[in-house]
Amino acid sequence: MWLKNSSIGRKVVMSVTGIALVLFLTFHMGMNLVAVFSNPDYTDPLNNGYNQICHFLGANWYALVGTLGLAALFIIHIIYAIWLTIQNRKARGNERYDVVERRETVKWASQNMFVLGLIVVIGLGLHLFNFWYNMQFQEILGNETAVTAIGNVAVYDGYQFIKLAFANPIYTALYVVWLVALWFHLTHGFWSAIQTIGWSNDLWINRWKTISNIYSTIIVVCFLFVVVWFYVGSL
Repeated sequence: MWLKNSSIGRKVVMSVTGIALVLFLTFHMGMNLVAVFSNPDYTDPLNNGYNQICHFLGANWYALVGTLGLAALFIIHIIYAIWLTIQNRKARGNERYDVVERRETVKWASQNMFVLGLIVVIGLGLHLFNFWYNMQFQEILGNETAVTAIGNVAVYDGYQFIKLAFANPIYTALYVVWLVALWFHLTHGFWSAIQTIGWSNDLWINRWKTISNIYSTIIVVCFLFVVVWFYVGSL
C-alpha cells in the first residue's frame, strides 16, 4: 500500500494526522479559555460554564467516539514518526556522526522534531493523569466522583481539577516546559505538513511558515495563559 510502503506516503500520513491534531488543539484551547471566564465561586459544579462543557462531553457516546478517534490519530502519528526517524537514520548511515556545519536554513526545531515530540508525549501522559483519568475514565468506570487531595470531586468538575493541578508549582513548571516544546514542534510541523500534502509552492512556502508561527504561538500562549492564571490564583 502506497501510504505504508512509500516514504512519501508515510510523510503524508504524518502530515494529515498532524493537521487533525492541530485542529483538536484549537478546540481544546478554546475550551480551556472558557475556564478563565467561568464562575469561580460555585456550590453546584454545574453553576460554572467550563463544567457545563465538561458535563456535556463526559462519557457520552459521541465523546467516547471522539476520544477513540483522537487516540487513533495520536498513535498513528507517533508510530509513523518513529518509523520515519528510523528510516532516515538508516538512510544517512554513518554520516549522522560527521561534524558538519549546519545550514542556516535548517531550523533548530526541524533538527529536533523527534525529541520535541517525545517531550510532548510525556507531557500528554501527565495531562491524561491529571484530567482524563479523574474525569472521563472515572465516569466510564461508573464513578460519579474522583478521589483527590481535597476529597471527592465530581467527575465533571473540570474547574476544580484545573485548580488542583496548577496549584502545584511542580506541575505548573512541567506544563510550561511541555507547552514550550509543543510550540517548537508545531511551528515546524504545521508548515511542513502543508508542504508535504502539496498545498504550497515557492510563493506560499514562506507565507505558510509565517502562518504556522503565528497560529502555533496563539495556541500555546492561550494554553500558557490558563496555566499562569490558575497558578497565580492559587497563591
